[in-house]
Amino acid sequence: MNAPGVQRSGPGALARGLGTLRSLLPQASDYTGVRRTWRGDLVAGLTVGIVALPLALAFGVSSGAGAEAGLVTAIVAGLLAAVFGGSHVQVSGPTGAMVVVLAPIVAAHGAGAAALLSVLAGIVLVALGASRLGRAVAYIPWPVVEGFTLGIGVIIFLQQVPLAVSAPVAPGQNTAVAAVAAVASAPWPRAAASLGVVALVVATTLLVPRIHRSLPASLLAILAASLGAGLLGLEVERIGALPASLPAPALPGFGISDLPSLAGPALAVAALAAIESLLSARVASGLAGPDGRTTGPYNPDRELVGQGLASVAAGLFGGMPATGAIARTAVNVRSGGRSRTASIVHALVLLGIVYLAAPLVAQIPLAALAGVLMVTAGRMVSVGTARRILGSTRQDAVAFVLTAVITVAFDLIVAIQIGLAAAALLTLRQFAKLGSVRREPIPGPAHDGDEHIAVFRLDGLMFFGAAERVLEEVTRTSSADGVEVAVLRLSQLRYLDATGAQTLVEAVRRLEARGVTVLLKGVQEQHLDLVRRVGVIAELRHHRHLFDSLDDAVEHARSHVRRARLPSATA
Repeated sequence: MNAPGVQRSGPGALARGLGTLRSLLPQASDYTGVRRTWRGDLVAGLTVGIVALPLALAFGVSSGAGAEAGLVTAIVAGLLAAVFGGSHVQVSGPTGAMVVVLAPIVAAHGAGAAALLSVLAGIVLVALGASRLGRAVAYIPWPVVEGFTLGIGVIIFLQQVPLAVSAPVAPGQNTAVAAVAAVASAPWPRAAASLGVVALVVATTLLVPRIHRSLPASLLAILAASLGAGLLGLEVERIGALPASLPAPALPGFGISDLPSLAGPALAVAALAAIESLLSARVASGLAGPDGRTTGPYNPDRELVGQGLASVAAGLFGGMPATGAIARTAVNVRSGGRSRTASIVHALVLLGIVYLAAPLVAQIPLAALAGVLMVTAGRMVSVGTARRILGSTRQDAVAFVLTAVITVAFDLIVAIQIGLAAAALLTLRQFAKLGSVRREPIPGPAHDGDEHIAVFRLDGLMFFGAAERVLEEVTRTSSADGVEVAVLRLSQLRYLDATGAQTLVEAVRRLEARGVTVLLKGVQEQHLDLVRRVGVIAELRHHRHLFDSLDDAVEHARSHVRRARLPSATA
């Protein structure tokens, strides 16, 4: 009789599995509307490609893997993440946060470790996405996300300060410290020329949209700055020479003995890539383009799969792990990117630059790119959003400020961890207030001896955050008032966890040790199994001290009080 049911469930499970697989793969609907948006996508892709070029080279060098590794990652991972990822506007590639994690690993294991880590971390990301764990980012509170966004905006701005004043900084320094040091050691009057380029870019980027919203402000600003610097003969730093070609794909060289030592770093890299990519995609879904419209939803599970495949491919080409890059993604959206076409164009632009236009791009002033990113960073900081969060609740305001400050002071992973911890602790503190205990009067007419009976009503949430307070209240009240019988009403408990049940065990144990008989009333069906397994009922003086009716519990309590008085009365 069971066989037909099993057969019917087979096709259903298969259909669900195929549906899940389809949702994680590219679809024709990914390019719906491209006929309307292709112009904006093309301009945005060109702009982001030029902005991403020096960042890719710099991040490759900073990680220790080399400039070529950074460029390969921006091209290969950028292309595959655009096609397979879950966001329509996400731009992927090497990022500063990833460099912080990679640099010590590469220093310990050599430059080749970056490619192997990219493959290993990519496999982990694909597994996470296929397991549908991407939606865990939805549990990150809004104030933490906005604090992260604010902190990243500040970091992006501060990262450009050394370029803006033509002052090199020592690698590995905190971004804020490096910015201050750059300003202090700025080589005047050369720094004035760089600042002039930045000012021109910022002014052009802000003024061009007022002329016509569809004009590529960032691209025009970079062109104007490059032409101006060339015509005036300004002594400003340029992008400089680029790698001449891309390497052929190959498996990273490694030995079996390398895997145990790289397993931990690979998991750390995968965790960073997952968090940064999902948060970037989530932030990007709320960014508005030149038309004032937001970019729309994203698929977090597919985003993990796409980022995983992108990192695997980048590793095969000798690159490094990739993540969604909020700075480049923001430039993409602000420049008019509305579909995956823009991110694909960005990767193709970088590829074309390597083979066709490297000498021309090499002449772009780094200060011009700094100006573009400074404007982008400024637009990421929403004063209105910050005001709304700070004016909401104290715990949300604390989580917002703490996340933003720690993002700037340390890095985004530490910021997310501490921000989540702060939000969780403050939320638990609020939830703990929802769990209460109070002594109630005995219903109905009073009887002799009722003063020796205490009825306690436990309400709301009985979990680890509220358990200790409930325990103290019950035991303190019962011992102070000459109580001989305590009735614990549990019918109004909405939630009970193991700690809450253990607290009931402790309460019963303490009261019974003092000679107070404990009666339980109204244990709900969903809590009964937990109460039994933890041992609450076993601690009762008698297994029948469990009641469904308050009247029955009170009558039983009165009979206990009467029996306690009976010997003295007969004497």
